[in-house]
Amino acid sequence: MVADSMGEIDIKGNLSKVRERIEKAADRVGSDPQTIRLIAVTKTIEAERIREAISAGATIFGENYVQEARKKIEEIGHTSLQWHFIGHLQTNKAKYAGRLFDLIHSVDSIKLARELDRRAAAEGRVIDCLIEVNCSQEESKFGIRKEETLELANEIKGLSNLFLKGLMTMPPYFDDPELARPYFIALRRLKEEIERNDIPLPELSMGMSVDFEVAIEEGATMVRVGRAIFGERR
Repeated sequence: MVADSMGEIDIKGNLSKVRERIEKAADRVGSDPQTIRLIAVTKTIEAERIREAISAGATIFGENYVQEARKKIEEIGHTSLQWHFIGHLQTNKAKYAGRLFDLIHSVDSIKLARELDRRAAAEGRVIDCLIEVNCSQEESKFGIRKEETLELANEIKGLSNLFLKGLMTMPPYFDDPELARPYFIALRRLKEEIERNDIPLPELSMGMSVDFEVAIEEGATMVRVGRAIFGERR
């Protein structure tokens, strides 16, 4: 992580380093780096620092909380930017998510899918989404169980205003990123299994600051990076 001569976080320098790491990881497995989208995670990050990231070329931002995101989106705007929701989404917040976000990474139940579809219809739009899968089967983590994912995918396929783009997962935290690899492999294999049921899933959202290179090696098309860009949360 890069800091300037005053000790402040160098967001532009950090973004450059993250992009370089993405490119090298993609090259190792023969992937096109241009197909991997970097989502700058801006949970707790103030608008001024987000604008620095925009000036440095970041165009996709991930938020964990609807209320926090709402304020930022109103202040910063939506033109030429994408806002993704990457946190746990409560059903009673679906109406706001339906207005604010370009992609929701964390659909994990039929109830939430139906509510998002209803809210999207009321807004006259189609919302892109991912299914969040709990590959680690940790009780402390959100996400649907692997064996229930196909049922949810079929449910979303039948909805008019919710469009399924792929899968997302969050493995346990490890200091050694190699320990996260089995969870990324599991999500990729689940994607392949579901696609055999005539449900295309072009996107895999997996990998964060500590392990995104391993995720890319296992097929990630979206990586969610916060700390490596913005430093430790204040």
